[in-house]
Amino acid sequence: MRPDDWHLTHDVDDFLVRAEGFLRPRLALHTTLLTVADKLQTRGADAYGDEAPAFGRLERAGETIGTFHRLAGGRLFIAALSPEHAESLALRMKGLGHSLPGVTGDHNAVTAFAEAWQRLTGATPTLGIRLGLYRLGTLTPVDPFPQGRGRLLGEQDREQLMSWLRGFATDVQEDVTIDADSWASTRFADKRYTFWETPDGTPVSLAGSTSMVSHMVRVDPVYTPAHLRGRGYGGAVTVEVTRAALAAGATDVVLFTNAANPTSNALYQRLGYEPVTNISVYDFAYPTDPEGS
Repeated sequence: MRPDDWHLTHDVDDFLVRAEGFLRPRLALHTTLLTVADKLQTRGADAYGDEAPAFGRLERAGETIGTFHRLAGGRLFIAALSPEHAESLALRMKGLGHSLPGVTGDHNAVTAFAEAWQRLTGATPTLGIRLGLYRLGTLTPVDPFPQGRGRLLGEQDREQLMSWLRGFATDVQEDVTIDADSWASTRFADKRYTFWETPDGTPVSLAGSTSMVSHMVRVDPVYTPAHLRGRGYGGAVTVEVTRAALAAGATDVVLFTNAANPTSNALYQRLGYEPVTNISVYDFAYPTDPEGS
């Protein structure tokens, strides 16, 4: 494919119309892109700040055969691309003078992109966290199921929520500030949260979920404090949130896992979640400050 076959835009509505035929059969792979697009459509072009996110389509014979998105100043996110198409995207981004701090997405695609970007710019790619993307097949609750109940969080739970999310961010190596001042600008602010509580009302685990987009909900994040793990609480709260998504009409329920955590990966598969693909994150270090923006 030629680099010029990639078409970039900040117009989310036009992008979705042109890419719908490609995205719809691959909802799980594009869960992050669709969440970003939904927030822009709901809150407006400045939902992520002064500079609107960029979207790109790879087009052949009038059809979209690949996509990417990027928040201002952030990593490029790509999915469902062949290595050849990933290399053509690297050429396109270089030709436009873009500077990239990194790339994330389907492992094979981003590895091909990172190798091409290194050749083109001299940047050194460093492989960071690796994730697994899972989609629900048939929900199978944990057995034995721990005693307790799920409870939706309210405003009175905000301090504990932020504290636990800071623990989650540390676990997954996510560099983010989560406090009262920064809360509204974090990716965590747009989610609905559920605690799993013991019979005496003590919160022991947490799960969040995104708004439904194209009948898809993403369970994100799931967190149990270290001293409470191994008791089934994480599985219980995941089941609770998954059931709520299905009851609301979701046909696709997806989640990400830390690929380096065999315990959580095994748990989600026992609950009925099935692997879709492996996600990798590369960060780029440049020998000198790259040109472009």
